[in-house]
Formats: sequence, C-alpha cells, structure tokens
Amino acid sequence: MHSRPARIRPAAPAEFPALQDIERAAGAPFRDLGMPEIADDEPPGLDVLERYRRAGRCWVAVDERDHPVAYLLAEPVDGALHIEQVSVHPRAARRGVGRDLLAYAADRAREEGLTALTLTTFTEVPWNAPYYARLGFHALGEPDLTAGLREIRAAEAEHGLDRWPRVCMRAPL
Repeated sequence: MHSRPARIRPAAPAEFPALQDIERAAGAPFRDLGMPEIADDEPPGLDVLERYRRAGRCWVAVDERDHPVAYLLAEPVDGALHIEQVSVHPRAARRGVGRDLLAYAADRAREEGLTALTLTTFTEVPWNAPYYARLGFHALGEPDLTAGLREIRAAEAEHGLDRWPRVCMRAPL
C-alpha cells in the first residue's frame, strides 16, 4: 500500500496558495462529522505561512511533478517540536504521506536536540487522535501539560475549538 516515502522539502512562498487549498480540501471531511465550523475555518494566512517558512519549519510533501500534496507547520514549544498543522490533500490521503511528514519533523527535531513531538487534536475524529496514537503519540493529562501547551490550548479554546473534545498528545523522540 505504501510504496516509498513521500519527497519532503521546505515550502516556497509561491506555493502558499496551494497550501491553503490543501487545508481547505483537508477540512472538508469535517463537514460529514457535523463539524462545519472546522471545515469552514480559514487556512493559515500568507503571513503566518511565511513566518513558519522563515523559521525553517514549513515543509511540504510533493508528488512526482514536485507539486505539494501535504504540508506541516511546526515550532519549538518547551523543548519539544510542536506540530501546529499537518494537512494532507484528500487525493493523497491514506498513502502514509502524513506519517512521512511527521517522521521528517521528528528527524529535524532530533537534530535540534528537542526531546519530543507534541500536537493538539480532536479526540473523537478518526483521522485525528486515534491516528496519532497508532503513530506512537500518547494523550497528556492536564497535569502533564507544559506552560507552552497550556497557552496553545487556551488560544484554541478562544478560537472555539473546545466545542468538541480535544487532547494534547506527545511522542517522545
């Protein structure tokens, strides 16, 4: 099923609109789960994407024509690399592309001396928490959250994401 790892490289600014399109397409399935607000959520703005790109933490998985089919944004938070966003276009889904992007991020994190990957995700969305658990992430309880993760969760709550159960997850490197 999974032939070879996806080719992953830093995103180019000219590709940002394509990343926004990937985000919109990846969000669409949330509508079927009764989460239209998530489906309709605007993708990261060009300025946000540029900030991650400048920091060297906006990576794309590309197809054989070198066009992005998925992307990942990350930033260091409390000694771990926090996965801010990972989105795979539905056309490229179920081929291990997300897993390859996470593995790539893990390699970069190790090079920087970071000790884990962290992310926040929906508990009950099949391709969210259950998927990450299969990849070696475990849920963090409230007492285990670092100050930076608490801040991220607070911002998400403010954004209205807590209308559905969410969890912080961590994978040690």
